[in-house]
Amino acid sequence: MTEPAALAFDDREYTPAQLDALAGAMAAALHARGVRAGDRVAVMSSNRPEFVVALRAIWGLGAAAVLLSPAWKRAEAEHALAVTGAAHAVGDHPVLAELMPMLSFDEPIDSGSHPLARPAPEDDALFVFSSGTTGMPKAVRHTHGAFAVAVRHWRDALQLTSSDRMQIMTPPSHILGLLNIVMALETGAWIRLHRRFDIDVMLKHIEADRITIEMAVAPIALALAAHPDLERYDLSSLRYIMWCATPVTESVAHTVTERTGVKWVTAYGASELPVISCNDIDGARLDTVGRPVPGVQVRVVSLESGAVLGPGEDGEIQVRSPSVMAGYLPDSATAQAFCDGWYRTGDVGHLDADGWLRITDRCKEMIKVRGFQIAPAEVEAVLHGHPAVEDCAVFGVPDPANGEAVVAAVKACRPVEADELIALVAESLASYKKPSRVEFVSEIPRLPSGKVLRRVLKERLWTSV
Repeated sequence: MTEPAALAFDDREYTPAQLDALAGAMAAALHARGVRAGDRVAVMSSNRPEFVVALRAIWGLGAAAVLLSPAWKRAEAEHALAVTGAAHAVGDHPVLAELMPMLSFDEPIDSGSHPLARPAPEDDALFVFSSGTTGMPKAVRHTHGAFAVAVRHWRDALQLTSSDRMQIMTPPSHILGLLNIVMALETGAWIRLHRRFDIDVMLKHIEADRITIEMAVAPIALALAAHPDLERYDLSSLRYIMWCATPVTESVAHTVTERTGVKWVTAYGASELPVISCNDIDGARLDTVGRPVPGVQVRVVSLESGAVLGPGEDGEIQVRSPSVMAGYLPDSATAQAFCDGWYRTGDVGHLDADGWLRITDRCKEMIKVRGFQIAPAEVEAVLHGHPAVEDCAVFGVPDPANGEAVVAAVKACRPVEADELIALVAESLASYKKPSRVEFVSEIPRLPSGKVLRRVLKERLWTSV
């Protein structure tokens, strides 16, 4: 009996046995380049089968994968390599190839195979990146044991089975894309990888591949709602669409459901603790991110005193679970991320009397665009490098397409065009980090300590942005 395919890409399909054989060959190539157990291997790649193969090969050698965003520029990648100490590289990205010798996905691998070992639960599995408010991204360290728990939580929340079919358009370096790929392959579900998001390609493959679960971040949801020919596509195979990474825009979700009959489910997670809560698959509600999944505890504490709050009271959302990260790199950032063993999400919200979780604000200053976290200080550092910028501050405002939009308030010491400053950021940082708008101001409000009063700026400029 022929083994069923597990993964599709363009016009090719791969069985689990074929993926294992390719992983063994890549493991042999990596081993020949010096990769050993305990090493950290940088991976910078588009969404393609070789990413899956590389991940299996790295883990099979007892090494850990350092996942670099393909949207990053040189400075961001350099920082990630420095903070993790990655000694080897594999992928398809010219930025990584410029920084260190890289085993390229686009070059043939010599024949041969290396046996793939099963990692221990306490071994490091992967490093993803999460921006802090004070500068460049921090590396989030996950062990195999903790990530396996997250995969199980996500599979149970989605009620995923081996008969489900999914397609992946989100970047594999992001915790959501990675979680979906690993979960689907381990469950025996079928997945199609796409190089990038294209709304027409996505709709065509829902119909042709009989996709049963579709993942959507805000831009995908907006593209669905605005598609002029949405009704032409047969979406009857879909059990639901999952809205992830950004707050739900209910009007957009309702428009898609009215036009297609497909319902939505919402969930909530973080790079540091991938699965926190999820709505019921049947009877999901768009005004909440659901209830904590089994195995995850959630509490809400006062922003002032840290006391645990009761139902309906807004405070910081804190979470405890075996799926939580092992810590940050640099390690000095880890302590402040926890309170008595509870992970501090930095999100503000409340639990109601029935255990439904609602997110109302964010006490961290990070900006979240399309599910990607942006540290204001990182963008400010680039703007400060322009000779016309005397002072600046960056903050986020709600945006229906992307969750939030980046706005820069700039005090200039000589004339400069907004487009010039936006282009400066775009040259230095990933495209999603560039300001959508620059507002010129006479002063940047600061505390005596020098801390920028972003909330004051946001309120002051709200009517203009």
